[in-house]
Formats: sequence, C-alpha cells, structure tokens
Amino acid sequence: MALVSAETFRDIVSGRRRGFLPAALRSLLATAEPIYGAVVARKNRRYDNGGLPITRVDAPVISVGNLTVGGTGKTPLVIWLAKWFCQRGVKVTLISRGYGQKQGPNDEAREIAANLPDVPQLQNPDRVAAARQAIREHQTQVLLLDDAFQHRRIARDLDIVLIDALEPFGYGRLLPRGLLREPIANLARAHVVALSRADAVSAERREELRAVVAKYAPQAIWLELAHQPVALLDHAGHSEPLAKWQGQRLAAFAGIGNPAGFEHTLRQCGLQIAAFRALADHQAYSPAIIASLEIWLRAENAAAAVCTHKDLVKIPQATLGNVPLLALQIALAVTRGEDELNSLLTKLIHRAANG
Repeated sequence: MALVSAETFRDIVSGRRRGFLPAALRSLLATAEPIYGAVVARKNRRYDNGGLPITRVDAPVISVGNLTVGGTGKTPLVIWLAKWFCQRGVKVTLISRGYGQKQGPNDEAREIAANLPDVPQLQNPDRVAAARQAIREHQTQVLLLDDAFQHRRIARDLDIVLIDALEPFGYGRLLPRGLLREPIANLARAHVVALSRADAVSAERREELRAVVAKYAPQAIWLELAHQPVALLDHAGHSEPLAKWQGQRLAAFAGIGNPAGFEHTLRQCGLQIAAFRALADHQAYSPAIIASLEIWLRAENAAAAVCTHKDLVKIPQATLGNVPLLALQIALAVTRGEDELNSLLTKLIHRAANG
C-alpha cells in the first residue's frame, strides 16, 4: 500500500471509505491476511518451543511496544520511563531498530534526544548487539527497547504494550487487511498493558477496553495514560503558553502514525485548528514538501503552523510560509496504575543493583 497515504489506508481498511474501489481493495487485502497471519504464528511458535533462541543480556530489559502499526504514544512513554530511572540515579540506555533511519538518527531518536540529552541512544536492527554495546560502553544498568514487542530475540524482564484508546485493536484484522501486527490474543505475553490517550474516551469505554484486554492477558497490570498538552515550542526550544495562541487561526500538520490522535489532542486543548494536514508516517521534509506546506499555510491565512515535536526536529527553520512554526509539547501522565508500575520498576532497580 505504498501508493496511498497512511490516512487513506486507514480509511480503506476501517471501512470509512465507501464505494466499489475501496470495497474491492478490502477484498484484495483480505486474501493476503491469512498468509501474513501464518508467518507471524510460525515465528512465534518457534520462539515459544525453543526453535529460535531468546538471548538474555547482563542488565534488566524493558520493552515498550504495541500490537498495531502506527502511533500509539510509545515515544512519550519511553521518555517518561527514562526520566523515572534517571531521577533515581539509574543509568539507562534506549535501544531501537532505527525505523526510517537513512542518515543519522530517525525522528523518534531526535525527539528523545531533545528531551533526554544525557541519555545514550543506540539504533541497530540487531538489538542484542546494541544491548551488549550499551552495557560495555555506557555501563548501562537498565535497557529500554522502543517498539520491540514483536522483536522476541532479546529476553525482556518487563513487556509493556500500548493500545490507543481511539484505535485500540487495528479494526480487528491483521495486516494488510487491518492494522494488527499480530493477533489480540498475543497480549498474553504482556506484563503491562497501557491505554494511551485514555482521556480521549469515556470511563465506560475504558472499562470495555480493559475487559477485552483482561480476556487475553488477565495477568497484566492495567495502565491508563493521558497525553496532556503543556505548551508550544519553537525551533530554538523556547516554550510559549497555550493561552497565547488560543483564539487565533492555526493550521496544523503531522507526519506520524496516527495523525488523527494528534488532531484530537490539539482541539481538546482549546486551540482553533482551522485546517489540518495528515502526512506520511516518518515524513521526510524535502524542499518540495516544505514548499507545499508553505503554499498551504498562505492559502489558509494561518497565524502559525503547529506540528508534533517529531516533525519539528526534522524541519530546520523557525517559520513556514512566513508564520511561526511551533510544536505541541506533551507531558505524559499515568492516570491509573502508577503505583503498580512504580513497584515493578523498583524491583528492576534492585535486580540491576544485585547483578
């Protein structure tokens, strides 16, 4: 589906896009779903029965991942966890596959570096090698794996899986017919299941989602997370209060896995979003894309352009279309289950201290 945008793909597989051609595409994608499912099931069986080795390294490992493709808020949680350990004097290193990386760090790594300048990051598809490097070169005491629920080659002490309250289960279908990377039943491997953007749905809906998760992962601790807007950041890192921009005509864009979630967050914090543009996940901001955005912003007569922090770190300029370019600064809050999470993380500190 490289010929369509991520947003169009979601519209097709969700059924929101109607008509003959979308229906035909859904039928075509459905024929590939069992093949993908069989490949995933075979791989997991081989790990479960020892056919594929699982390697343990000399430091506790925490994986933060998800069941679906697209954004579920993993990066804010990784930052929250890293800060939690840093505040307690624990040396932590972040490890990721480096998806979208061509030259230098990818967008997630740049965003994390802006928030955690003193925390080492390693991007390597071989996460076992990266983990050993972190322990050897940085004396790492705890390893954080970003987007690693499906990467079972490295043993983990804590598996955290996020589900997005707005799009929790990939429309109930595996890739490419839906958004699921693996069946919902595989939540049974999780130690913690975290509902991101929990504040975007009602208490009744949160309980419905918790009941679904409990069916497959009764052992998992349940967390609820809120992504709370706190300020708008410019390219130099200076923050401005949201109140300064409330009531002004703004245009927003996002090149992330779930742009609808970002748009929802913007509107919930009282900003007047007159126009919104969804770009490809991990969007590269070429001169052509920048020029297109500038034309769009002038046409919308926007007072400022607002994007995600992941987008801002890839655009080396303070303005777009002669208006300020700002990123929404998000603070993650654990609104349910924080005590249980603190207990699990404290046990890992003791394990790290005792070798």
